[in-house]
Amino acid sequence: MSTHHLPPSTLYAPQGGLPPQTQIMTDRAVFTNAYAVIPKGVMQDIVTSNLPFWERARAWIIARPLSGFAETFSQYIMELQPEGGSTKPEPDPCAQSVIFVVQGEVTVVLSKEPHILPEGGYAYLPAGAKYEVHNNSQKPAVFHWVRKRYEAVEGIPAPDAFFTHQSDAVVAPMPDTNGAWATTRFVDPHDMRHDMHVNIVTFEPGGCIPFAETHVMEHGLYVLEGKAVYRLNNDWVEVEAGDFMWLRAFCPQACYAGGPSRFRYLLYKDVNRHAQLGSFQR
Repeated sequence: MSTHHLPPSTLYAPQGGLPPQTQIMTDRAVFTNAYAVIPKGVMQDIVTSNLPFWERARAWIIARPLSGFAETFSQYIMELQPEGGSTKPEPDPCAQSVIFVVQGEVTVVLSKEPHILPEGGYAYLPAGAKYEVHNNSQKPAVFHWVRKRYEAVEGIPAPDAFFTHQSDAVVAPMPDTNGAWATTRFVDPHDMRHDMHVNIVTFEPGGCIPFAETHVMEHGLYVLEGKAVYRLNNDWVEVEAGDFMWLRAFCPQACYAGGPSRFRYLLYKDVNRHAQLGSFQR
């Protein structure tokens, strides 16, 4: 693996608003027991949520723990107006978080130290961290907020907070793909302290996942750039920048990036832990 810089890009952020009465209702939204597709056109003003202790802010909640839906994580797209933010954003002391900025600039304050995250900025905040999030700029800011309850393991310390940028992360090409398929890794996959990864996957035009992956990891995928055809269970669906996909554990998946530009998505998955066994009586 080697560290190198991706070329500058504009990452997709929801536009909000409301369609006109003349627009047809047919869309690409799909919700099944194996996967869901929430297309960018769904993310309008009327589907946003307000959250306690957040000011001048709104959230598109695109994944949450729910029977037949996401089981291990939640994912919000947070929009902050200038002077917006929160001094106590996280209500769950067991929740760890990743913040990834797709528009504007966000300041995360941890232990009284401010960390400025521009577009492409990334923060990992461990469970129990006392932090604040603010938009101190003069323009709106948009970021992804991925939350998961941390699964502690005896003898393995919890991970530390860190702040970085997508251009400073390790880009790992998949073997035998000539760079057509690569993952921007923010955490070493062999670091057992971490029980979730939030990475960026990039396909150059013509790149593909050449088999139907079927695995234990649950996925959340938010398309940052480009378009592709994605295999989800038995279906092939077209997706583009601004769309979100949820994939249940073991949902078959594959991908073909048809171009004309690269296809990139923010990827959540749960990792590095035993499968939880349900309680039972003898």
